[in-house]
Amino acid sequence: MYKTAVWGIDEAGSMHENTNSTDQTEGQPTPAEAIAENPTTDPTAPVRFDTKVVVILRDDLQPWQELNVTAFLMSGIATSDEDLVGENYRDADGNDYLPMLRQPVMVMTADADKLRSIRTKAMGRGLATAIYTEELFSTGHDAANRAAVAGVPAEELNLVGVALRGAKNGVDRVVKGARMHP
Repeated sequence: MYKTAVWGIDEAGSMHENTNSTDQTEGQPTPAEAIAENPTTDPTAPVRFDTKVVVILRDDLQPWQELNVTAFLMSGIATSDEDLVGENYRDADGNDYLPMLRQPVMVMTADADKLRSIRTKAMGRGLATAIYTEELFSTGHDAANRAAVAGVPAEELNLVGVALRGAKNGVDRVVKGARMHP
């Protein structure tokens, strides 16, 4: 059997690699055992989130652009808080898959003026904010993306998407007037 890295979080909340294990399932509770031990992991139990994640896309994008912008913006949101991403997924055959966000993501649309307003309000409230500008469609790598944003004053950014994460009521106030994505 090959050795696979297993990542865990210690009591202090620090992520570490467990290099002592070669069998991923050894000592791991089954899903039913995990629910019995900790009822909050019951997948049928209602979950209430105190934060909200929203992606707002400019309403004139092509479908491929909407998908591209959403993917990039969510990569920023996913890295904004270490507790935002859950545990790895595992199928019944023992195959591991990458973790995903613990909470739902709302996708909305707005015109260019509303996107600028949302960015301004979000920054004013200190919300975790990711942006995607139209110029990023023509850049080819991360450094070029950052340079394209760095060369433009905040109020002149040609926004095609904004993603936010923060307290529900604050996010709701900031995105007021945006529409749910069709």
